[in-house]
Amino acid sequence: MESSFVTPQAAPGEALGAAVAPTVLVVDDERNIRRTLDLVLRGEGYEVIEAESGEQALEILANGGRPVDLAIIDLLLPGMGGLELLERIRRDEATRSLPVVAISGHATVHDAVKAIKLGAGDFFEKPVSRERVLVSVKNALYSSELARKVRDLEAELLARYEMIGRAPVMQKLYKEIDRVAPTKASVLITGESGTGKELVSRAIHRLSPRIAGPFVKVNCAAIPRELIESELFGHERGAFTGAQSRKRGFFEQAHGGTLFLDEIGDMEPSAQAKVLRALQSGEISRLGSERTLQVDVRVLAATNKDLSREVSAGRFREDLFFRLAVFPIRVPSLRERMEDIRPLADAFMASFCKENGLKTKRMDPAVHVALERRSFPGNVRELKNVIERAAILSGDTVTIADLPEDPHASPFDDDLQTPEAPDASEPMRTPPGPLPPSIEAIPRTEGGRRLTLREFRDQAERRYIIEVLQSLDWNISRAAIVLGVERTNLHKKIRAYDIRRG
Repeated sequence: MESSFVTPQAAPGEALGAAVAPTVLVVDDERNIRRTLDLVLRGEGYEVIEAESGEQALEILANGGRPVDLAIIDLLLPGMGGLELLERIRRDEATRSLPVVAISGHATVHDAVKAIKLGAGDFFEKPVSRERVLVSVKNALYSSELARKVRDLEAELLARYEMIGRAPVMQKLYKEIDRVAPTKASVLITGESGTGKELVSRAIHRLSPRIAGPFVKVNCAAIPRELIESELFGHERGAFTGAQSRKRGFFEQAHGGTLFLDEIGDMEPSAQAKVLRALQSGEISRLGSERTLQVDVRVLAATNKDLSREVSAGRFREDLFFRLAVFPIRVPSLRERMEDIRPLADAFMASFCKENGLKTKRMDPAVHVALERRSFPGNVRELKNVIERAAILSGDTVTIADLPEDPHASPFDDDLQTPEAPDASEPMRTPPGPLPPSIEAIPRTEGGRRLTLREFRDQAERRYIIEVLQSLDWNISRAAIVLGVERTNLHKKIRAYDIRRG
């Protein structure tokens, strides 16, 4: 059974990008075979561990003293056979990914096929050929390294698209995703820009039976109107000017998986009709072709527009809207989950530092307080951008000075004169006519008089200053940064409002 995958000739350490030579476990009851394999492998720079039985091999693997990078296993071992040993290796989580090469002098084709099905990367027969052994070992180690890198990339991808949030609205969102993911239902994901609608779509795909299939994302707003049908459904050569070859559309690419139509509210009406047909019948046609193709695709759509209003305005097909919104999901804005700002900020900081090879940076507690005071109309995406900019500008610790100015903040009132108390002898002027019942809810002074606008503003400002000072353990300098005023101005405010540390 010849190997079909041959790697470039390289030293073992170079082939794996490692500084330490790989260790090979040779399991064979014949001493001469073990000795031959030992000489061949050590001659190429490998480390070798020998075992004369399956039981001894399991002890070596379980010991953990010397990590094993690959095992060469004889299928016809006394006691525990090679196939049973391979099964045990694959059942144990610690050795499940260990690459294995099977050998035998008398095994049948059936045994060889079963070994491959159990996860052996290759099989060769005795007597041992030096070139055959080295090619099999190099290929098995190379394939194992590629598989490890794929697992690492998948883990990194999952971490990048992980949803973070403990707020009640997020817990509700998680439950909705869990309910709809295993089904075939179309999902319409709505929410403001930057809330994480793509994360929701990826979570639905990851938890669905289609996880092994492709996840294809299409930004409907980014595709020119004259190309949207070609991109979605593909085209034949010569279908239009510039179509020099056949092209598979996004629906074909997503066959067996999930198609995510982002910004569906910006899709052209002509494309909407074809999308509706694809959803109803599972059939598409490439531009320039009369042939009908059957596709198995689950469609998830997202928009930051009010599609019901778009339907009323005649800009979106009503039948497509109802077809997409079988299960609507709304993603909450960051304003609705302010308690998630701290964990999100910490996660973005850790991720940015890791991706850019930086030492993990600590965030000053005052930074968290300042972030929670922001409005973030750009939602989670804006928070991420703020954190990444702060990470670039900061040293080992991120301080408030590293945060960009809040472009959405209202100007702070810097009128530093002592608030003037109204003349108590002068009666409050009220508009003619009876006051509405809700007027009774307006705050009053201790004397029972309703507060003026200036008095109410001053009380609110005083409470806010006290709250910030207390949260920062009365550190005037940090409080001034959070409040966006000069330190001397804050001192004047404290004196004007008679604020004292209790």
